[in-house]
Parts: sequence; structure tokens; C-alpha cells
Amino acid sequence: MSKKIPVRRCVGCQEMKGKKEMIRVIRTPEGDFLLDATGKKNGRGAYLCPSRECLDKARKNKGLERSFKQAIPKEVYEALEKEMEDIDGK
Repeated sequence: MSKKIPVRRCVGCQEMKGKKEMIRVIRTPEGDFLLDATGKKNGRGAYLCPSRECLDKARKNKGLERSFKQAIPKEVYEALEKEMEDIDGK
């Protein structure tokens, strides 16, 4: 029997994709926002495709704000943009 692959919805493009191919953004219990590459950290998570378009869409449609039910600091988007550039550069 094959193992079920967990899927998550991208907060940008709204497509369902495998959890492993996405970037997880978490809000810690202390209220900090982190990028969680491992997918194992504690906190409320939202997922994004590792593409610039999805990040731009998430920013425009306030996908992360909806997921976390609060305003997202500009720094979080900047950190995500940096991460995207690192991924695109590879």
C-alpha cells in the first residue's frame, strides 16, 4: 500500500500541492513569524509555493493575513522574498 502524501493549499495560487514542495511560514506561540524549512516547528503554519508569483499573489490577496488572522509584518514578506531569490538562484 502506498503512503499518503500530505497536501497543503498555497496561500498565493490556491493550488493543492505536496507539503514537501512548499515553503512553510509559521507563527510561533510568542507571535514571531519564521520560515520553517523542516516543517516540524511548533506554531500555526501557512504554505506557499516556492515561486515569486505565488508570493506576490499572497501579498495582494492577503493570503497570509487570512491564514494567521492578523496583519503580517513587512519583514516577513522581505524574508520570504529573499528565500525565493535563494531558491530561484539555485
